[in-house]
Amino acid sequence: MDDPLGEVLALVSARGELTSTLIGHGDWALRFSAPAGAKFNSVTVGSCIVYTEGLAQPVTLRVGDSFLLTRPQEFVLATSTEAREQPASPFFRAAEGRTVEFGPTEQPVSAALIGGSFTFDRRARELLLNALPPLIYLPADASGAATAQYLLRRIDQEGRYGRLAADVIVQHLAVVLLVDMIRYHVTQNSNGIGWLHGLTDPVVAAALAAIHTTPAARWTVQLLADEAHVSRSTFAARFKSVVGQGPLEYLTRWRLEVGAHRLATTSLTIATIAGDVGYGSEAAFALAFKRELGMAPGRYRRSLQTSGTKLVL
Repeated sequence: MDDPLGEVLALVSARGELTSTLIGHGDWALRFSAPAGAKFNSVTVGSCIVYTEGLAQPVTLRVGDSFLLTRPQEFVLATSTEAREQPASPFFRAAEGRTVEFGPTEQPVSAALIGGSFTFDRRARELLLNALPPLIYLPADASGAATAQYLLRRIDQEGRYGRLAADVIVQHLAVVLLVDMIRYHVTQNSNGIGWLHGLTDPVVAAALAAIHTTPAARWTVQLLADEAHVSRSTFAARFKSVVGQGPLEYLTRWRLEVGAHRLATTSLTIATIAGDVGYGSEAAFALAFKRELGMAPGRYRRSLQTSGTKLVL
């Protein structure tokens, strides 16, 4: 696969699901507990605001606007900053089905949203989520937003009517939505730092694709520069400024992430995995693995088996 983002999403096993439809009457403010993975919401009626730690100010959401929360932190949905906050969890516990309605029903609907969540395998935060801001905002008039709105409507319909295999369809549509929101963030923030931003730089993107496609290759800075068709010095400086670390540092980290994934999902020996990801010996792989991930490969695998992670035989 010549696609670093696709490789990462495959490693973290992104899974999406519809959580609920939220309908609010009058003025209100709901504080939501921190999600375990990531959380998305989109406004279908009216307007509201969202705020969470790390934002300079609340973000106003209107019909068709969406957001993705990438951090395990509380967030607030409200009609205004003056509205009295209430915890959201009691409303959801009391609701029947997936629709949560609250506020004085004699008042008009001030906002309605559909929301869902993403769950990932254990390395997702290090591999993907930490490379994103706490909140990604996708306005209704943004490029690609029309597709997102279609996906959200389809997700809402599948969850509302309980059609055959609805959960499977929702899961896949939600992952498409996740990719669209990440794409939008990257294209709108080309001056950021990190591997995601490197995907929009032609020089860095060529090297990232080479690393992700064949991590076991005996890459040097010069060989990666050749992939990008620039000089060694130009490439090294460009990669470091865009990604935030040197190309060989990034290569080492990616090799170890691929190794960690294979430890978690296969019964291959550690020596075999070491060779598959570019290490000349099991000892060299184990040393690098412990230095970067904090434990030896064998212990890492045992910890996953203890937690019930299934291996592919």
